[in-house]
Amino acid sequence: MTNIEYLEKYYNGDIEEAIQRLNNGEPVQYIVGNVNFYGNIIKVNKDVLIPRFETEELVSRTISYIKQYFNTKIDIVDIGTGSGCIAVTLKKEINCDMDAVDISNKAIEVAKNNAKLNNVDINFYLGNILEPLNKKYDVIISNPPYISHDEEIMDLVKNNEPHSALYADDNGLYFYKEILSKAHKYLKKQSIIAFEIGYMQGKKIMSIAEQYFPNSIIKLEQDLQNKDRFIFIFNNIE
Repeated sequence: MTNIEYLEKYYNGDIEEAIQRLNNGEPVQYIVGNVNFYGNIIKVNKDVLIPRFETEELVSRTISYIKQYFNTKIDIVDIGTGSGCIAVTLKKEINCDMDAVDISNKAIEVAKNNAKLNNVDINFYLGNILEPLNKKYDVIISNPPYISHDEEIMDLVKNNEPHSALYADDNGLYFYKEILSKAHKYLKKQSIIAFEIGYMQGKKIMSIAEQYFPNSIIKLEQDLQNKDRFIFIFNNIE
């Protein structure tokens, strides 16, 4: 489906004005105001990242692992929730208490609206990474900012989506190091960490994970384009 066809199907306003916005370089998802994520309607605007297919894959694989390894109600936290697409979907699919964290107050407001729209109860925390939390979780999931500041990305993305949700220090590795170095404090004995990663970061993040979780099972998995895209860490799970 082309962007014009997408507008004609989903946009409810002045289509000519919408096409002009599209021609001026605005993403079609922001013009329409929502996306379909894992079968759920998720509202988006310039305060949050536009959910990608790869993140749907992350959620799908995480759901499969949760169903494989847990058979009771669990505690999950989504770090850097943005639009809330991950948290909303997991809450709908899994028997869980769902927490979500973001450093952006504007993003939290979007995520809260999406939780209400999808009729799910999620506890939202405004703050940096794990800092606002005070409990232990069965699952920590995150699609953090992972683009290096000197990495070239599409103008459509760079000129529209929030840079705080795209870029990270330390060659894009900052948030993985922060989460992995502090995660033990927030994890139950049997637990899973699920990450989306940049396709060139697999070996580096695997090395960081092995440093902090030397006795855990760590898996690097590929997306539908056969690019390194996900890391799963299984603690005391066989």
